[in-house]
Amino acid sequence: MPRIAIIGGHGKVALHLARQLTRRGDEVTSIVRNPEHEADVAQTGATPLVLDVEHADTDALAAALTGHDAVVWSAGAGGGNPARTRAVDRDAAIASMGAASQAGVDRYVMVSYRGAGRDEVPADNPFSTYAEAKAVADAHLRTCGLRWTIVAPGALDLEPGAGTIQLDTTYDRSLDGTSVSREDVAAVVAAVLADDAAVGQTYEFVGGSQPIAEALRSG
Repeated sequence: MPRIAIIGGHGKVALHLARQLTRRGDEVTSIVRNPEHEADVAQTGATPLVLDVEHADTDALAAALTGHDAVVWSAGAGGGNPARTRAVDRDAAIASMGAASQAGVDRYVMVSYRGAGRDEVPADNPFSTYAEAKAVADAHLRTCGLRWTIVAPGALDLEPGAGTIQLDTTYDRSLDGTSVSREDVAAVVAAVLADDAAVGQTYEFVGGSQPIAEALRSG
């Protein structure tokens, strides 16, 4: 039975992911900052673990990850505070990669966004701090020695998952207005966790009509 740790376990994508993984028989630990979120996590079938990854050191993170087979980063500062965005989306994410290595967990899946590292976001754009933080974290993941996959969806919506997406291998700007269900993003993460062919791959995608497994194979 695979053991998966989800960092940022109370996010909407993470809650969908925990349900999907536990339903297929995986054992899931969902790491959350707020103890008030434990009940929501438990309802997914996952085991909640309270840990503030923004302030935890590498040893504490490694202790939380020890014994797992894979780590999913699905945390985020939520924007609005540049200092906290850097602390969570860049620094804590990078620290979690070092912690995974220290804990002997070599499989790591990053939930990023379509365009990370490609966009040239003006410094006066409120999105720029987040864009820079994600680009730095993604770049570090690609070179840190872990068996990584980056899942990079376009704009997110709350529609029920369709089980289909459109992979964007060329960063087609005509797709910028096309959103994708958070439930389908979770399904992509679940799929890549179970597929060694996804190691070393970045999947940028939006909502579409191609079944997820088929789309990932075509990428």
